[in-house]
Amino acid sequence: MKKYDYLIVGSGLFGSVFAHEAAKRGKRCLVIDKRPHAGGNIYCGRKEGINIHQYGAHIFHTNDKSIWEYVNSFVEFNRYTNSPIAFYKNEVYNMPFNMNTFFQLWGVKTPREAKEIIRKQIDSLDIKEPANLEEQALSLVGVDIYEKLIKGYTEKQWGRPATQLPAFIIKRLPVRLTYDNNYFTDRYQGIPIGGYNKLTEGLLKGIELQLGVDYFEHRKQFDALANYTVFTGKIDQYYHYRYGQLQYRSLRFEHQTLDTDNYQGNAVVNYTEAEVPYTRIIEHKHFEFGTQPKTVITKEYPEEWTANKEPYYPINDERNNTIFKKYKALADKETDVIFGGRLAEYKYYDMHQIIGSALKKVSGHFDAPVLQTCSNFV
Repeated sequence: MKKYDYLIVGSGLFGSVFAHEAAKRGKRCLVIDKRPHAGGNIYCGRKEGINIHQYGAHIFHTNDKSIWEYVNSFVEFNRYTNSPIAFYKNEVYNMPFNMNTFFQLWGVKTPREAKEIIRKQIDSLDIKEPANLEEQALSLVGVDIYEKLIKGYTEKQWGRPATQLPAFIIKRLPVRLTYDNNYFTDRYQGIPIGGYNKLTEGLLKGIELQLGVDYFEHRKQFDALANYTVFTGKIDQYYHYRYGQLQYRSLRFEHQTLDTDNYQGNAVVNYTEAEVPYTRIIEHKHFEFGTQPKTVITKEYPEEWTANKEPYYPINDERNNTIFKKYKALADKETDVIFGGRLAEYKYYDMHQIIGSALKKVSGHFDAPVLQTCSNFV
């Protein structure tokens, strides 16, 4: 008889939710993580009494009431509403694209005026079948919005010209003809009061956790400990890169403590011009309406991913998707390994989608429903 029922590789949201639900069912779980802390990318550091989103801004949002109630059962969430702004040279714009943005761009005050300007710009381009991301974006929102608010930001994010990026990356761009700066339209939105670590701690309470250990350095020993493995790391690494290495975009975070109580007046400020090397600055205290005498900001720099960097965004182009399908075919044949999360499924997930996916896989594995409704984990 093995010591554990489940070895869970990775203490991010997927691994933590799976571990919690398995433990509720009386299963013995061991969670391991190569980082020195639990929580994966939702981990929060702490400086000057401020919770720092160590791996970039994480704003929880969902339309699924059951998911919202689930996370709030571990920690109460506040009413934070994401309303980012964008700096382009010496100009300031509201995001997402809405009537405030269109007034700032063109001085128009009515939806009819805004629609007419966008329509004329699109018609003048006469783009029938967009051949790349640039043409796709232009055909959706016209020249002004693209040049000032999309082009530079996107090219920094992906590290290559928009004319070299596939059109499918931008399937749609929200154009809201209302004076509404709320970035998300989801019914529920907020930040955990006291930081995301409280959510992780609640999920992993009473579960054995080993930090700073690399699964791949001691794989045979770890595999021998449990009947099942829940793997949340890179699926290509799990299979020893048999079909080649999947590609990602990475990020570098530059954190600064400043001797001021308010640096930029907003939690998220995007920098959309190409000349600024970072894509955005996060001022963390505004996520929790902080009044501390100092502030902490984080500049976010997109980077090419290499093996010694953290993989953040899967590059779901034709090459990588073809390779992933081969790995998924192997994973589907496994009887004692469960793959889940952003890296194991090679798919970008929002937080509520990861939780929904984990709950669904737990439910399927134990053949018992976890929640009555988990509709929002596409």
